Amino acid sequence: MQKTTLEQWRMFKAVVDAGGFNQASARVHKSQSSIHNAVSNLETALGVKLFEVSGRKVILTEVGNLMLRRGQYLLDEVSRIEDIAKTLGEGVESELRIAVDGAFPQSVVFQALEKVSARYPQVNIDIVDTVLSGTNELIQEGLVDLGLSVFRMKNALNDEICRIEFVAVAHRDHPLHQLNFELTYENLKLYRQIIVRDSAMQTNRDSGWLGAEQRWKVGSLRASLDLIEQGLGFAWLPIPLISKLLNAGTLKKLKLKNGSLRSTSFFLNFKDQDKLGPAAREFIGELRLLTLDMPTSEES
Repeated sequence: MQKTTLEQWRMFKAVVDAGGFNQASARVHKSQSSIHNAVSNLETALGVKLFEVSGRKVILTEVGNLMLRRGQYLLDEVSRIEDIAKTLGEGVESELRIAVDGAFPQSVVFQALEKVSARYPQVNIDIVDTVLSGTNELIQEGLVDLGLSVFRMKNALNDEICRIEFVAVAHRDHPLHQLNFELTYENLKLYRQIIVRDSAMQTNRDSGWLGAEQRWKVGSLRASLDLIEQGLGFAWLPIPLISKLLNAGTLKKLKLKNGSLRSTSFFLNFKDQDKLGPAAREFIGELRLLTLDMPTSEES
């Protein structure tokens, strides 16, 4: 039979988070004495000292730090079980929230969601545009259910969904196309590079070559493409996004000696498969089918 209770662990965590018993009392709306009793009973049941008093402060002991890590895992797992039960009890989710990196072909996402809506018309769809690590940040914070990202997530499910090629391009009238020799990165340094800013707030990453002496950062691939179409710089852009412009001759591939093409994996990421509802699972299935034959390269 277990010697401790979830309430004792919750009160222990509340004291740590709040920084003391008085503060925890105000935060969890319980009397200070009841919190003291819960923590004291937890210490007695475990046979260890969790806190030590230093002046007016309570400080975690070394054992207390270890118990905090284990207790946090316990509380997180209970919360996960409750969330899964809620999902199962409610049946089909009322909303499906998806974060999509701007480099992933939107048409594929829209086709998959159209199939989802046909089967679950009552489900509202919320699509969030992201760049680089922005997708995974939203998943980690629980602001979306799943997402498409160029990065794997730690402690989560990462399903490689496809690979997409990026090509170095500029407008057909850009000066780089007037140079009658194979280009190197040294040649590119003299011209403006357009790069897309990471949409994550906590972990910003730069991606690709960043050696140009002049760089313009923009907030989306659409903005990057607009600047390239106006002849205001060069960039590496995903081929599915620019294939029509390449075929029309509006944009031209830079004649780089090396590195003009780059291949990037895209991952379908989510934290907990058990918490996904029927609509989310339907979307994942449709997306996998559509990406099997999705053109991802210039040759496609």
